[in-house]
Amino acid sequence: MSWWGKIIGGTFGFMLGGPLGAMLGAAVGHQFDRGLGGAAGPVQHRIQAAFFTATFSVMGHIAKADGRVSREEIAVAENVMAQMRLDAAQREAARNLFNEGKADDFALDEVLEQFRAECRRRTSLILMFMEIQAHAAWADGRLDPAENRILGRVAQVLGVDRRTLEQILSSVQYAAAGGAQEAARDIGEDYKILGVPRNADDDAVKRAYRKLMNRNHPDKLVAKGMPEEMVRVATEKTQKIKLAYERIKKSRRR
Repeated sequence: MSWWGKIIGGTFGFMLGGPLGAMLGAAVGHQFDRGLGGAAGPVQHRIQAAFFTATFSVMGHIAKADGRVSREEIAVAENVMAQMRLDAAQREAARNLFNEGKADDFALDEVLEQFRAECRRRTSLILMFMEIQAHAAWADGRLDPAENRILGRVAQVLGVDRRTLEQILSSVQYAAAGGAQEAARDIGEDYKILGVPRNADDDAVKRAYRKLMNRNHPDKLVAKGMPEEMVRVATEKTQKIKLAYERIKKSRRR
């Protein structure tokens, strides 16, 4: 039975305590027993529940950063739900978490600190989380200063360095702008996706490609605790990495 099935089925022994557990309980309409928050249980289930809860609540917080939630920002959240193929109950919970994140008293740092602790140094999950939040921030085609500040804070609390955050933002910015037709796309965007400069040698490009593919491989992410519902999101990411690498190789053979 999946982590979601355990929630709905009333098996809460693995459940989170702290702000993530409180928000998830409110989102699904359950009053979790606080005494179970620290109980032993499947680590993967705890991480999956934490990822789901943090993803949608922080997304809501970022969407509200500039004072209003745009239709585009709501559409990004709905698109993530669609990619995850959430059922009706899961979508309702995700929307409730999104709304909880919009609250004025949302405890961003506490949520992020617990999420980081639950991830237990699983860098790949944290970077996937950061990318989803960056997409939320760029949903309306621009990065508001308030949203940029929150993304910076999210990265700081989660231990993501500024250079990595800038790489994520650069890649997401291009995607948010709609990009261009593949045949006319600037090859520079492919280098940004791989996180290497244009003058990097072939070995450096290959190492960057392999590192990204290893980090974003869907099966490995699920094994580390990413909800299985996120597989399509991870798969699309690896497809973009492969396309960027193939375009760079082709351009260098000319």
